[in-house]
Amino acid sequence: MNSKNTVVFDGQPLTIEAICQIANQQAQAKLGRQPKFIERINKGARFIDTLLKEEGFVYGVTTGYGESCTVSIPLNLVEQLPRQLYTFHGCGLGDHFDARQTRAILAARLTSLARGYSGVRYKLLQQLTELLKQDILPMIPQEGSVGASGDLTPLSYVAAVLAGERDVLYQGQRQPTQTVFAGLNIEALTLKPKEGLAIMNGTAAMTGIACLAYQRAEYLSRLSSRITSLASVALKGNAYHFDEKLFSVKPHPGQNRVAERIRADLQLRRSAPRHDTRLQDRYSLRCAPHIIGVLEDSLPWLRQFIETELNSANDNPIIDAEGEHVLHGGHFYGGHIAFAMDSLKTAVANLADLMDRQMAQLMDPKFNNGLPANLSGAVGEQALLSHGFKALQIAVSAWTAEALKLTMPASVFSRSTECHNQDKVSMGTIAARDCIRILELTEQVAVAVLLAVVQGVELRGNVDSLSPALQNTVRQLREHSPFLSADRALEQELRLCLELSRKQYWELYDSSFPDTTPRSHAPRGNAVQGALRPED
Repeated sequence: MNSKNTVVFDGQPLTIEAICQIANQQAQAKLGRQPKFIERINKGARFIDTLLKEEGFVYGVTTGYGESCTVSIPLNLVEQLPRQLYTFHGCGLGDHFDARQTRAILAARLTSLARGYSGVRYKLLQQLTELLKQDILPMIPQEGSVGASGDLTPLSYVAAVLAGERDVLYQGQRQPTQTVFAGLNIEALTLKPKEGLAIMNGTAAMTGIACLAYQRAEYLSRLSSRITSLASVALKGNAYHFDEKLFSVKPHPGQNRVAERIRADLQLRRSAPRHDTRLQDRYSLRCAPHIIGVLEDSLPWLRQFIETELNSANDNPIIDAEGEHVLHGGHFYGGHIAFAMDSLKTAVANLADLMDRQMAQLMDPKFNNGLPANLSGAVGEQALLSHGFKALQIAVSAWTAEALKLTMPASVFSRSTECHNQDKVSMGTIAARDCIRILELTEQVAVAVLLAVVQGVELRGNVDSLSPALQNTVRQLREHSPFLSADRALEQELRLCLELSRKQYWELYDSSFPDTTPRSHAPRGNAVQGALRPED
């Protein structure tokens, strides 16, 4: 980790990139220490204490939760209520969020609580920050949230760990929280009346996952552009399908950005003489900018949805300590993240479908313009035995089909629950989990097709005549996966290249190339600034 990179949590807006930096251990979390910030946070907690002394009526503090809000809690039992809340919500199942996802969830919750409208102590924010600093990661089951009233069950595992209970992942091992805290001299918190609800009744699980999904999708857009360029070369495609004048008459910015990437890869210049013998390629080449462009043009508003949610106070009730108001509402509802993730997963699955079709062309001698069947590189008698990428194409079809199957919107499956108090819920966490799975499958497709297009390009020969960018991608891939001259098991190479891809190893369109989405698309009056700061 670069210790000079720090993300400061002080109530100021943060970006998707800041959350991803923490999740990937590329930056350290630091809690703001400005006296005004500390006072703002503690003032909310003191206001709750004042209400208790005055026997005020506050949901989740002096009442039960959800439909049980009509049940008054005697003051002598109020202190027990937070532990009761995270205890009975400890019923999650399924796989646990991985380390990267868990860091993103913790960072998202810390961002929201640092806004200062949740009635928690500065001490609680310190404890959350310490989890990130020490990489003490609550074991959070993925299944059990309907996305309103927030991510109650997943976040109950965060609340319990802050209080020294349940299990954590620490130094690669699952251990009891109590054991880890004792070894590091960390004092477990006794949560105050509003604090259990403040941690749990929010959208941090779905939002943290959405930040990671966004970054992965952004990179996949660029990778699928590069794969399309290589596929065009391998198939002897018509490069003028990406002509600048052609795209000027349909001016979707993201679509044009993709066409510009491919033009640059193919070294296409409008002044160059036309020498293409084929008038029109099949859609998976000709329409690639239009398909990838849907994702590119979605990224700005997806960023707005995700970053606005990230930088919101999204629990209930909202504590306005300055105006001395307790505001009961539904900010825990994850509808914006649900819609963003349902939309993103469809755009990403279409990339899988696009690349699957490109690979189908490459493999079939009826359509690949003279390449050997299945892209076999075998010669002589070995050519009679060789099956090249035949099985890999089958696998690509399987991964694509699974990705497409998961595109059904999760948000339309709202269920009425909890005695019909939660009678319309977002399903945002399920949408985010679906999106991650589709990203995983599409990344698998991309890596497989990358192997295939590079094989196709090399079978054509004249690699030295390619643009420097395409030559670099061929070189990078060949450092990890040699030319397929004879059949071999490809699993380990695929796994390695997949890992590299998820670390954004492939060099795609340098910073001077105009293909990046603007860093912020927050609503007017709420500009989201960069979050990485030099260490104080």
